[in-house]
Amino acid sequence: MKTLFKKIIIAILKLEAKIILARFRPKIIAVSGTVGKTSAKEAIALVLESEFYVRKSEKSYNSEIGVPLTIIGAKTGWGSLKQWLSIILKGLKVFLFAGDYPKFLILEMGVDRPKDMEKMVSWVKPYAAVITAVGTIPVHVQYFSGPEELISEKRKLVECLSENNWAVLNIDDKAVSAFRKNISAQAITFGFSESADLVASNYKMDGDGIVFKINYKGNIVPVRLDKFFGRHNVYTVLAAIGAGLAGGINLVKSVEAVSKMKPPLGRMNLLEGINGSLIFDDSYNSSPIAAEAAIEVLSEYPAKRRIAVLGDMKELGEFSHSEHERIGELLRAKDVWLLFTVGQEAEFIAEGARRSGFDAFKIFEFSDSSEAGEAVKNIIQEGDLILVKGSQSARMEKAVEKIMAHPENKENLLVRQEEEWKNR
Repeated sequence: MKTLFKKIIIAILKLEAKIILARFRPKIIAVSGTVGKTSAKEAIALVLESEFYVRKSEKSYNSEIGVPLTIIGAKTGWGSLKQWLSIILKGLKVFLFAGDYPKFLILEMGVDRPKDMEKMVSWVKPYAAVITAVGTIPVHVQYFSGPEELISEKRKLVECLSENNWAVLNIDDKAVSAFRKNISAQAITFGFSESADLVASNYKMDGDGIVFKINYKGNIVPVRLDKFFGRHNVYTVLAAIGAGLAGGINLVKSVEAVSKMKPPLGRMNLLEGINGSLIFDDSYNSSPIAAEAAIEVLSEYPAKRRIAVLGDMKELGEFSHSEHERIGELLRAKDVWLLFTVGQEAEFIAEGARRSGFDAFKIFEFSDSSEAGEAVKNIIQEGDLILVKGSQSARMEKAVEKIMAHPENKENLLVRQEEEWKNR
């Protein structure tokens, strides 16, 4: 959208959203963090839907325009004036005529630039705030003076809470754990640490998914998630159960709900590849903390050869060079056989891999994800396991399309298959 047009639309939608919130007074569960927001949102929705009428953010509607759209119950109009006018009309209809409205709204609330969270919480008053993970070098840090300023901006989400509200916090993340200090809200912490309120233990991953146990106040419940892989999914479950407890849902009922989760597209989805291979499709987005988690899963899953296809990690600012190199340095120790990189910044992944002793003849660098996919296609053997990951702008789903066994079903299996994305 053009800048002026966008500002006008945002102003109108925000006004409508404020009026709707004032009329219906839903309880808002705000989800923030560097990684895991969308997965946590989906899991929280499953938990709360077991007892309440719930609405969640569409896809990753976590911006100054995405949040009002969720409150109204509309999808983006992209660049169409007609669609935006229709959305504005829908907002008026919700306020004037809606007889029923969700009891809970689950809103992703992202931070791209300074004061983003401050602006959001000035009019969106959460009942509970769920913070997933931040990591050492968060994405979007390029727009801040450093990680500390970005973390401080995210902290404003829990600082706005009162004593009647809840903060659901990942205690294993150093930055998030520190959010507990000097806040008014009641805190529910989660993680593998025994000091957490919700403690995960006995984690195992097999060919079909993951299993673990959750301990809450001495009550221990086993959990199995089919088609989910990696410890990071445990945090998703814990965050959802914490939000459920804040909303009055007990532990057992919450576990029953999250056990029905299905992996979101492009987030460590295990797909059939050509020539009897398997693909971990993690093409939705990337960041240092998310790339580490994905590589860990790649190393743990049984395979003849492990192949990493890694694209740029964007919005890391001055830390981009060092963080890409650091990810490359991890690969040799994780038994990765071949490395394909995509993009200018990902060249430093290759550099880091070479510096760590990774065989230079097994590293291939590309500027385009489709070209990388074609190259991978030519070397795939039976028993290979391929991880595909990169930031949205790298469009790594194009690489997945080249090597998946059933490209005819890509509309149902891959991210960013909408015409709006394809035309970019």
